Amino acid sequence: MTQYMALQFKFLSVAGLVFLLGFGGSPTDVAAVTRTNPNVILIMADDLGYETIGCYGGVSYDTPVLDRLAMNGVRFANAHALPLCTPTRVSLMTGKYNWRNWHSFGILKPEEKTFGHWMTEAGYRTCIVGKWQLQSYNPPDFMPEWRGLGQRAEASGFEEFFLWHSEHTEDKGSRFPDPLINDNGNYLTDTEGKYGPDLFVDYLNDFMERHRDQPFFVYYPMALTHGPFQPTPDSPEWGEDRHRQDGRFFHDMVEYMDKLVGRIEAKAIELGLAEDTLIIFYSDNGSPLHARSKLKDGRIVPGGKGYTNLRGTRVPLIVGWPGTAAPGHVVEDLVDCNDILPTIFQACGIAPPQGEVFDGESLLAQIKGQPGSHRDWLFFHHDPLPGDNKERFTLQRWAIDKRWKLSEQSGKLYDLIADPEETQPIDPAKAGPEAVAARRKLQAVIDSMGMEYENWVRPE
Repeated sequence: MTQYMALQFKFLSVAGLVFLLGFGGSPTDVAAVTRTNPNVILIMADDLGYETIGCYGGVSYDTPVLDRLAMNGVRFANAHALPLCTPTRVSLMTGKYNWRNWHSFGILKPEEKTFGHWMTEAGYRTCIVGKWQLQSYNPPDFMPEWRGLGQRAEASGFEEFFLWHSEHTEDKGSRFPDPLINDNGNYLTDTEGKYGPDLFVDYLNDFMERHRDQPFFVYYPMALTHGPFQPTPDSPEWGEDRHRQDGRFFHDMVEYMDKLVGRIEAKAIELGLAEDTLIIFYSDNGSPLHARSKLKDGRIVPGGKGYTNLRGTRVPLIVGWPGTAAPGHVVEDLVDCNDILPTIFQACGIAPPQGEVFDGESLLAQIKGQPGSHRDWLFFHHDPLPGDNKERFTLQRWAIDKRWKLSEQSGKLYDLIADPEETQPIDPAKAGPEAVAARRKLQAVIDSMGMEYENWVRPE
């Protein structure tokens, strides 16, 4: 038994135990993949908290496409991510907690396998469009020791890529007006006057059309709604100064993001692939700090990107799959980015790759409207800048359930229902039996998690 398997058996409710043991049934292999296997389109917005979406109670922005996707499909009411983009992306693409494979901000280890590798190996046609930012992030004057040491887009397992920020940070160019885009190894030279998010969706839809008769997997890590906050083609200011920056354009960017999801959905319908295509919409962390979004109950929710509270981690997760997803179903289970990969594998009939460890649990039963079984807690390992002393970005590890949160570093317990902003930790001397039991449970979760990357040698 490997040390990872031993860890999972030590604490039987640890996420991923069922996945480690396999789903049962007949696994899919390369020879068995046919048109009957579902397509998968995984869309991840950038900096978009749950409070921005109408079906989550948001009223500040019009999001009719996502609202309809939820009405006809499944909405997860308690979905979470890490508080910043790269930690979530690394976990989402590998299916592992960051303590297993985290390196540094903007870096994915070159040897790390992603769902691009596994889906390609399973016989799927694969494509990634949108934001990469995993090969080289830090400029020469800031923590340059990791510069250029991440995974290149062409090595990420996808057959095709169409990406912004595929290399060094200072050379990344615009992601919105007049974008700098790497098209399978060659940079586009004709993007003046064009909008990056439109080009990403153009490529995605063309990929769908070219592979309409084969099962495909597309990963679309969006550039929207991350800053810089600039006009969209639907903004009156686009024709005046498309490079203008102003926080108020976040509103336009949210609504354009919704429009783009609609273009993807419409293309699947046009190609006759709607019932054969699983569409997953997710986000990498909470909204930008300057955003103030209103809920229908009158509450104003400030953006929480980068913070370890619920405003920083609670995000939308909506699944559409006509004929399979239970229409209008709302799932209250706690879920996170590690659950996406097991869900995709099980939906596609792909056996868990041998020798790999995954930390999530499949959500396929819940998508079908069945009760399913799921852990009643989530664990977070967040260390964006290992070795750096920035106060907000030092190592933080915590566990939550639907009511309580326990921090490993401070030992503080919070009641997230009564105190969602975490201003008043529970006094251990006055803790009631529920708080005592919650602390015991969440401490056991934290204790079951390792710290593997502590032993890595930082490059000179």
